Amino acid sequence: MRPDRMKKKILLALGCAASATIATPAAAQGCTRDKTQEIADSWVAAIEAGSMFKMNLGEWVDYDENFKRSSLGAFLDKPREVNWHVAVQDTLTCKVFVEAVMLDEERPMVTATQMSNGYFGVGPFNNIVTDEGDWLFDAEKTAYYASREDWGEIPEARRNTRDELIAAADAYLDLFNDKSVQVPWGTPCARLEGGIYTGKGQPDDSCDVGVPEGVELTNRQYVVDPVIGAVSVFLEFGEKKRPDSHLFRIEDGKIRYVHTVTNCGDEENCGFPPLSEMLKENPGMQPDLGS
Repeated sequence: MRPDRMKKKILLALGCAASATIATPAAAQGCTRDKTQEIADSWVAAIEAGSMFKMNLGEWVDYDENFKRSSLGAFLDKPREVNWHVAVQDTLTCKVFVEAVMLDEERPMVTATQMSNGYFGVGPFNNIVTDEGDWLFDAEKTAYYASREDWGEIPEARRNTRDELIAAADAYLDLFNDKSVQVPWGTPCARLEGGIYTGKGQPDDSCDVGVPEGVELTNRQYVVDPVIGAVSVFLEFGEKKRPDSHLFRIEDGKIRYVHTVTNCGDEENCGFPPLSEMLKENPGMQPDLGS
């Protein structure tokens, strides 16, 4: 081969490699935990300031709210105090999940947000927003129960692998459509579903209290954090494909906590009686855990 042609081929190959490197988003390369913590902190700061400019946003930022394209600025329309939150940090995929409770007087909300660090900054966003009329919604009780749980770091020697954490979460979710699935229940275990809670603060608390039958939970999207034993799963719930967030805390391979945040669209309480009526029939769904 002539030297000039060889030179051109080498330069072309180098150019393609450089372009591929530039075009690869940070998510494909992983992130440090400092970076994912920064993303989580900046999201909370943006909510509290009511301003997207608290975040280092990417050059192209897509924002989906309840699985539909929407406006990040419209969501961050005013300052709201974040009364409780937990962050799941996935350094492998450079994704972050934040579940947050805002006890705003005008519009209390519980949100579940998955976000990535992509081209030159944070984005895209996938935000599930719930408020009055959504599944078992009671922001005050959500904050009350969640704030009593331990979402701290798990000692390194006791941490499960990424695959083990996803398998435990999937077992729980698969149970809705296959009762033969063996779920790795932990004891104690508490399930926070909207504003109701299965835990009583007792050592024998259980999450194995039944789930609906014949319900497919599809299109699952994961954020996994072995450091705190957490898995965030976004999915479409049932035939109506309701936007749904399931959050798991898994210790020693066993499910310890489950949080559910589900948007019901225009159907109050997803077609069930209002939560106030359900509580009249069964006040034990909101137990008093004491001080």
